Amino acid sequence: MKNRLEEIRKKHGIKQEELANALEVTRQTIGSLENGRYNPSIILAFKIARYFDMNIEDIFIYEEENNEREN
Repeated sequence: MKNRLEEIRKKHGIKQEELANALEVTRQTIGSLENGRYNPSIILAFKIARYFDMNIEDIFIYEEENNEREN
C-alpha cells in the first residue's frame, strides 16, 4: 500500500515527532509508514485521517496485485 503521509505532513509543516505525539505512536512508526515499510492498523489509519481532516483514501492508496483480481 502506498501513502501520501510524508507529503501531507510536510505540507502542514508538522514534524514527525509532533505527529507521533499527537497519534500516540513513536517517531519511528511515522518514519516507517512514510517509507512504506509498515502499513497502519485500521485504527491508526483513521487517527491519521482524522488528524488531517481527510478521508483515509486520500492518504493511503491501496493497489491490488494483478493475481488478486484474477481470482
